[in-house]
Amino acid sequence: MRAAVTGVTGYVGGRLVPELLAAGHEVRALARHPERLAGRPWADDVETVAADAADVEQTRAALQGVDVAYYLIHSLGTGPAFEARDRRTALAFARAAREAGVGRIVYLGGLTPDVPDDELSPHLSSRKEVGEILLASGVPTTVLRAAVILGSGSASFEMMRYLTERLPAMTTPRWVENRIQPIAIRDVLHYLVGAASMPPEVSRGFDIGGPEVLTYRQMMQRYAAVAGLPRRLVVSVPVLTPRLSSHWVGLVTPVPSGVARPLVESLRHEVVCREHDVARYVPDPPGGLTGFDRAITLALQRIHDGEVTTRWSSAALPGAPSDPLPSDPDWAGGSLYTDERRRVVHAPSDVLWPVIEEIGGRRGWYSWSLAWRVRGLMDRLVGGPGLRRGRRDERRLVVDDVLDFWRVEAVDPGRLLRLRAEMRLPGLAWLELRVDEAAAQVTADDDAGPREAAAPDRTWFVQRALFSPHGLAGQLYWWAVKPFHGIVFGGMQRNVAEEAERRAVSAGTSPAPRRTEPRRRAPRA
Repeated sequence: MRAAVTGVTGYVGGRLVPELLAAGHEVRALARHPERLAGRPWADDVETVAADAADVEQTRAALQGVDVAYYLIHSLGTGPAFEARDRRTALAFARAAREAGVGRIVYLGGLTPDVPDDELSPHLSSRKEVGEILLASGVPTTVLRAAVILGSGSASFEMMRYLTERLPAMTTPRWVENRIQPIAIRDVLHYLVGAASMPPEVSRGFDIGGPEVLTYRQMMQRYAAVAGLPRRLVVSVPVLTPRLSSHWVGLVTPVPSGVARPLVESLRHEVVCREHDVARYVPDPPGGLTGFDRAITLALQRIHDGEVTTRWSSAALPGAPSDPLPSDPDWAGGSLYTDERRRVVHAPSDVLWPVIEEIGGRRGWYSWSLAWRVRGLMDRLVGGPGLRRGRRDERRLVVDDVLDFWRVEAVDPGRLLRLRAEMRLPGLAWLELRVDEAAAQVTADDDAGPREAAAPDRTWFVQRALFSPHGLAGQLYWWAVKPFHGIVFGGMQRNVAEEAERRAVSAGTSPAPRRTEPRRRAPRA
């Protein structure tokens, strides 16, 4: 079956494509800017077409020969402009699908309560209207209606994540007592893939939800329990309007207020499934629907396993729908604070690498030794390993080696050393040291002016400290130690570089250094 997918740069669309491929479907990805798909792991396995879903001509041409078309486009916004844009785009897509002879449209909309349309939030009202437009298209249509989707990258999930992690106590609007039937992203994708094979006579909407109905307060408390956080104190008050609530969310979390406001406005409704008819055409996943706690565990799995993955380090690609994607917004995936420093070292990479691999133990950490000793003593006082463990081998490191209060998580000889902190911390921390020989270019001057010249005796030394905070204590810890990073990590990088340069000069592989250094990057969340 040939499937066309719109919204492939979005949260659900980017996760649906690999699921369709795994199910054996041919996939055509529709995007206004196809060049943005170049880095996706599935880019070479799909047919990419440039098309704006609001343009009937472009979309009709893009949908030729398609059996099922997935409509995963929706604006998060407020005001008549956003609703009119959604309406116009849905009408254009419906017409194009009908004229192209598409066999089925599948749309993921929002679960709505049984109230008059004029009482719905603009967000839910628009999603309901889009579903009705597609159902009236003349093309058999499946409308799947979901409430909060649980998975890293989902705007609703991220808002809940940040509120729960950053606020041990909070005042909230009365909507925290409203009932919600959340659903895991993997179950949403299961129904989306299965909807492609519904009989042609089926054209209707279906409610989809997980196995539990919870209030927003219960969802935050359950999230805290799964994440290992203390129970949250949540006090609801009647004075917080949706506008005030969205500004409050924008202040506390990195979720933009323009995204938070329509989500907050929708939370004033109870959204619970009224039927489960979808199971007549798409059986529930093997083993049943994913429970709330399991969905949260999957969304946090990479962090709990202590891995620095996907967009955090580009070291790996996500392997499950619940994982974050590099294309997710910067505010998705939880907080990860980074202190990155780059430096040109006037020594070949084969001289710099041994200096990096010999850090710790008796040789120390090439920076403010008193600070490292004090930090080690403090760690021992609270039950951590401190610096007393040393290292197994003075010259070589392998994965899982102990290195003072670190553990070796990854070694790529000559290129990368990643250490995971085992000291007592309110979060997870890594130290990454990388030799980037491919970027061993420096600016040189000649009669023609500055130019980029190959420099085999010069190497980039990239050093990153990463911290994933756990709760408010983790946030406070990062900002408390941040002022000392220039001394500790800056000094470490400088002294490692100078030791490598000294060895290079002694070995005759490099002249005395003349420095040309890039600016340091500022830490970011």
